[in-house]
Amino acid sequence: MGSGAPLSGLRLQDLDLTRHEERLLARTDLEGLVVLGGRLSPELDEHLRLHGALVFPTDPHAPVNPYRASLYQPHELYAGLAPYGYDQTPDARAYAWSREADLHHDVFVTLLRAIHDDSVSDALTEFVGNAPVVGVMGGHALTRDSEAYAGAARLGHRLASAGLVVATGGGPGAMEAANLGALCRTEDQVTDAVKRLAGIPSFRPSIADWATSALAVHDDLVSEPLRDNGVRSIGIPTWFYGHEPPNVFCNGIAKYFSNAIREDGLLARSTAGLIVLHGAAGTVQEIFQSITPLYYAEAEHPLPPLVLVGTDHWSREVPVWHAIEALGRDRGMGQAVHLVDTVEEAAEVVLARGRTT
Repeated sequence: MGSGAPLSGLRLQDLDLTRHEERLLARTDLEGLVVLGGRLSPELDEHLRLHGALVFPTDPHAPVNPYRASLYQPHELYAGLAPYGYDQTPDARAYAWSREADLHHDVFVTLLRAIHDDSVSDALTEFVGNAPVVGVMGGHALTRDSEAYAGAARLGHRLASAGLVVATGGGPGAMEAANLGALCRTEDQVTDAVKRLAGIPSFRPSIADWATSALAVHDDLVSEPLRDNGVRSIGIPTWFYGHEPPNVFCNGIAKYFSNAIREDGLLARSTAGLIVLHGAAGTVQEIFQSITPLYYAEAEHPLPPLVLVGTDHWSREVPVWHAIEALGRDRGMGQAVHLVDTVEEAAEVVLARGRTT
């Protein structure tokens, strides 16, 4: 701002402009400048508008910053958990704020939520960069003391150790397990972390106890800062499912108000493949949403694998595999979909594809 270059056309997102106020007040070439949130005095706000800048306001009562330029971190979403309980955390307050807006059809809050979600998408793209991402889907009901949870953690660890970023829906259960395993740097860390968490197997009845135990394990695992885009684990949850708290075992959390935008972004970013563990309705939705681009993809383009884990589960209990097989006949998609029995087999399918591309 001190270089004298034209300010027209610039987008200033979530910046503290009080440090530059004197210089901005001296400028009149502000036509087309866009200011998205941030900090500025009433005097500077008036000056910017008077000279043609667009200043997008925020809601001082909103529990989130709609114009944020970075992903959430676990302690940020759970701030205040220890002294005040989960209901007073930013995560719980954001859900309540969203529900209240829907109840009263508040168009301003609807606008702020849309801006927030677009800002989160930008931050997620920047955070991940060009790293290959593998999505791991699964139900939220999986308990920490189950063998299936330990298996999902081992899966996440193997994928991340092979250089992939493990992305999940960011919730509890299978999602938490995969994020946890990815965040661990060694197999011993995976074993120890799962053992420590097993004492609080579920977020029901107490989200506070569940999150507190997880934050203690998380802090032990991330004692070193990220270096050279060392992202191993990301969570992409949504306040649409406000009853599911976000898990904390992520290098970054991209939490959305819109579940549709969140689902599309999660699946679209899974460029290295998608592994689906046991789940119910939400997981089935993700399966068929991922099938559509595979079905219509051009035959000459290599397709990322879609791997369902659990022959009995996906053939009998939730029999979607038969539909997938039928859709894949005579299509390139038929070579990209797989049904396996173990997480080890699932990891090998994804990693083998990476070795041949």
